[in-house]
Amino acid sequence: MLKRFSLISLLLFFLPPAFALESVVLQLKWTHQFQFAGYYMAVEKGFYERAGLDVSIIPADIEDPDTHFKVLSGQAHFGVTHSGILAERLQGKPLVAIAAMLQSSPYCWMVKADSDIYNPVDFKGKRVSHLGVAELMLMLEQAGVGKDDISLYAGFEPIADFKAGKFDALQVYTSNEPFEMQQQGIEIRQICPKQYGLNLYADILFTSENVLLHRPELVEKFKQASLQGWRYAMLHLQESVEVTHRKYATHKSVEQIAYEAEKLRPYIAPPGVTIGNMSELHWRWIGQIYGLDMAQYDAVRERFIYELKQSEPILPWSWMLIAACAVTLFSIPLYLHLIFTKKRRYKLNESAQENKNEVE
Repeated sequence: MLKRFSLISLLLFFLPPAFALESVVLQLKWTHQFQFAGYYMAVEKGFYERAGLDVSIIPADIEDPDTHFKVLSGQAHFGVTHSGILAERLQGKPLVAIAAMLQSSPYCWMVKADSDIYNPVDFKGKRVSHLGVAELMLMLEQAGVGKDDISLYAGFEPIADFKAGKFDALQVYTSNEPFEMQQQGIEIRQICPKQYGLNLYADILFTSENVLLHRPELVEKFKQASLQGWRYAMLHLQESVEVTHRKYATHKSVEQIAYEAEKLRPYIAPPGVTIGNMSELHWRWIGQIYGLDMAQYDAVRERFIYELKQSEPILPWSWMLIAACAVTLFSIPLYLHLIFTKKRRYKLNESAQENKNEVE
């Protein structure tokens, strides 16, 4: 019995830790809201766990929401960012775009319903909140409205001052500030880049070249589990809204999160487009829209746009399969040893009994 126990203990000691999950950090670009529901559902439905990952989802510090630094410095394995990642890649930062969770930018200009601003060209001579989002200014420039044609609001309470009529257009996230206006009974309209063909990728899942170089299997497992979470979220909107409210965006009402889901769904899953889809041609177009150097883009595109390089798909349960095979291989000789030992003892006992009978 002692010998058997020793063999089993030795076997377990040398087996790899097959069921240990790998800790992974995802850095969001803002605070918790439905905008990140796919990642929440990947956690809650066990998609990350089945891939062997224990994922921590970290909300942004709104005073310093720079996700690029967090990933490049090793504070996070993955992050969520905007299409400006391409410009930073061309500036030398080793960033890798994995998937675009929003196929168009959800940033818009918000104006009051009685405003005489209906199209980008109408912004000429108007006063706007600020110019913090590149695609909003691009939309105006394509309509012939330059920075010199508009004036900037310089106050510290943009929402209150917008309601008071102190400026004409407020830069907003389509699923956030418009809800606040709706709740207060203020009728508004939105002028968005998406309405004018400026479909710039947004909420891009990314990592660093360092992570991809040393852990390509981690990148692929995280990507696939995340996409599974997003597909689930889109197919089960009500459940995703409830989970987001109950466990993540507890500071928001269910009604607000449901509004976010309704407004963002067309950006996440437009008809005929696979969730997370990215293409080299679309990134090239984005670079041209931003006026970037296309020679530089060609030099880095293969390292910037993530593609699975392995010939064989990565199995999310690979360690468990290895462990099962190892247990089987070690158990067979142990099992045979126990059988032969038992059989030998039986024969010895039988022989001893025969000898005893002969003596008698």
